[in-house]
Amino acid sequence: MKFRKLGNTGEQLSAVGLGCMGMSFAYGPADEQESISTLHKALDLGVNFWDTADMYADGENEKLISKVLVPNRDKIFIATKFGFRFKDGKPSHSGAPGTYFDGSPEWIKKAVDLSLQRLKIDTIDLYYAHRVDPNIPLEETVGAMAELVKAGKVKYLGLSEASAESIRKANKIHPITTLQSEYSILTKDIENEILPTVRELGITLVPYSPLARGLFANINDVQNFEDEDFRKTLPRYQEEYLENNRNLAKEINELAQSKGVKGTQLALAWVLNQGEDIIPIPGTKRIKYLEENIEAVNIDLSPSDLETIDSLLEKYPNVGERYTEGSMKLVNN
Repeated sequence: MKFRKLGNTGEQLSAVGLGCMGMSFAYGPADEQESISTLHKALDLGVNFWDTADMYADGENEKLISKVLVPNRDKIFIATKFGFRFKDGKPSHSGAPGTYFDGSPEWIKKAVDLSLQRLKIDTIDLYYAHRVDPNIPLEETVGAMAELVKAGKVKYLGLSEASAESIRKANKIHPITTLQSEYSILTKDIENEILPTVRELGITLVPYSPLARGLFANINDVQNFEDEDFRKTLPRYQEEYLENNRNLAKEINELAQSKGVKGTQLALAWVLNQGEDIIPIPGTKRIKYLEENIEAVNIDLSPSDLETIDSLLEKYPNVGERYTEGSMKLVNN
């Protein structure tokens, strides 16, 4: 495994982290034994950066991770997130009618203790605000997060899907170590303002969904997705966007095949090639895909390869929004 520095902290994290959401939530039925086996394999392969959130299956994902985290605490840098809550107690995705965001200091104090209890640890390595609450002053949210650092409950602070303005404002209140945002071949909007801002401030970018939610592997299987798979709701898997993305995925996969790799590996290699200050966290619950993802750290893309990918995006630009309208309202605030 190759490693990358986490901002200015001195921490060394695996160049490819592990997104754990799909083990419990959003991508079809859960299989606890398979997920635990994958977590152990991640350790064996040197993947020491694991990412979860309290909203994933309403805390069940944190509980699952704790079974491997606790006996291996010194080997794992654990990140979790707070903020999304469920009106009827039924976990769902960020844009669902029953889901709302709470960035209040009162909830932060409760949320961190609940996460610590579920993870069964004393300190969270990296604690994110899952979004920026449009109804709560950012100073209040980040101020409350900073108190958690003083209390020893959290080591480092992060933001997720925050605007450049919010990142600057938050960083003045307390150093922000990471920004987690969706970033992939298909989702590049952060390159305009957000990526330059985090680089100026020495903040590490942690891209989630760097494989475009498996689009390059699963674009022809959308009709076979389980009912629990939230990708069924995403514009990129619907109507004219689906046809566009099928054509794009076909050519991306052909390019990957010419290099002797899979389309998903090429997509992840593209993200890794954007800079040493970027640590993607592709999600999986299966050992096979975990191993494939890790191999992407050894894929070098030439300037010609990058130009070819850019040309394909110009050829098939109609990729669609990455979220539903409701979810997009909480992005880049």
